[in-house]
Amino acid sequence: MGAMRTRSASVGRWVNEVVSFVVFCLLDIFDYLLCLLYKTADYLLEAEWKPCYCLSPKKLITTSRGNILLSHNNCESKILTVSPLQQLSGRSKIELEEISETLYSRPSLLSDHLSKLSIIDLTKWVVNMTRSHSDCGEIKTSKKRRKTLKSSFTVVEMLQGKIRPQNLSQQISRWSDCDCGFCTCWNSTCVKDQSLFVKTQFPNGNIENEDVLFIHGFISSSAFWTETVFPRLSKSKYRLFAVDLLGFGKSPKPADSLYTMREHVEMIEKSVLLKHNVKSFHIVAHSLGCILALGLVAKHGGSIKSLTLLAPPYHPVPTTEAEPRQYVMKKVAPRRIWPPIAFGASMACWYEHISRTICLLICKNHRLWQFLAKLITRNNRTVNFLIEGFMCHTHNAAWHTLHNIICGVGSKLDSYLDIVRDKLKCNVTIFHGRDDEVVPVECSYNVQSRIPRARVKVVENKDHITLVVGRQVEFAKELEEIWKSSSC
Repeated sequence: MGAMRTRSASVGRWVNEVVSFVVFCLLDIFDYLLCLLYKTADYLLEAEWKPCYCLSPKKLITTSRGNILLSHNNCESKILTVSPLQQLSGRSKIELEEISETLYSRPSLLSDHLSKLSIIDLTKWVVNMTRSHSDCGEIKTSKKRRKTLKSSFTVVEMLQGKIRPQNLSQQISRWSDCDCGFCTCWNSTCVKDQSLFVKTQFPNGNIENEDVLFIHGFISSSAFWTETVFPRLSKSKYRLFAVDLLGFGKSPKPADSLYTMREHVEMIEKSVLLKHNVKSFHIVAHSLGCILALGLVAKHGGSIKSLTLLAPPYHPVPTTEAEPRQYVMKKVAPRRIWPPIAFGASMACWYEHISRTICLLICKNHRLWQFLAKLITRNNRTVNFLIEGFMCHTHNAAWHTLHNIICGVGSKLDSYLDIVRDKLKCNVTIFHGRDDEVVPVECSYNVQSRIPRARVKVVENKDHITLVVGRQVEFAKELEEIWKSSSC
């Protein structure tokens, strides 16, 4: 019986591999066709060619003077200067290291498989090709090897001119994004101080308060907390802050932002810590929010009272791995049609134009989907706020956050976790749903292996969402116990 099950599992995996290979090869072609379609549509509707990440990667070399040397495929080279760039915070700058190469270097499934067929033959071919083109105007370097970075012309173009000092009052929605009152309300509510949308809940009276910052996950909003945990903490002594991250919910959605770790963290600092004079605080973060929480911890370690992480997406990268960001991307989006959650993640992560089409169909028409959901669920409040959070973002925000944060920063979380382990003494508590198919339970145990004092609680029969939604009463009590013990 055991042998039969093993054989059946092997057959199932083989079928999944074969069907996935065929499907994703077709998707590679479809995404290329969509690229041409969107370039035409953008030009016709916005009178401008919009850059995308389909252009072939170029080789960037940083010089001692801070310039960038762009080596073209046609044996020509050009030196480009990247100057400090003012962002929403008014003082930060974009660095190439903050931009994940997964944005522009995502090999097709066919080429990925072919590269594994005969490594020896391929290596010989590459060596021969390299020798045959060695006369192509190579740039002579000193014996001291300079650091090289791969990037795409799109990134260079953005760094040079597309990312200017942000003026939110001049931001307009793209034709493929929703322009309804909810999605663009930040133009009137957040423009004056150029901050995130923050939902607060303060206790009554002048009692001594403690502050708690809640950070939601990917394609979600502050409603994930305000509709679940906040009502259960209405009589507590804590000042509660739940943010809509940059590009999500009611927060600003700048079309020319790269949504890097620096931008996300500095916007949280400006919108919560500085604006509300928060000196020390507890953090509660879910999924993507866990990565941003660790970024805050790295900058404000002495101010953190407790750290509560829900389903942290931590995939340790082997020390021998040459491309850590690609490794994490393949963990997050394995290009498989089964299970369905893996197929959805792969569509969103590997295909820039297919994911834009999904946003066009879902996010731009979210009012229709919300109306249908209300009819089907009889105006179920929980379903409504989950759909609202899932659909109210732009493709630009989701695409860049996914790659620059989850794949980019996610590939170097070791250093952030080491800071928590070695330099902080606050309590670290991790919650994870046993049935979570978005972020495997192993991720939480991986965090614990890095931070031995961290306490992991696996909740049976709960997944990525129902870890909080549906058990908010119990979860609110657990949070109060964590905060109380951390204040002793």
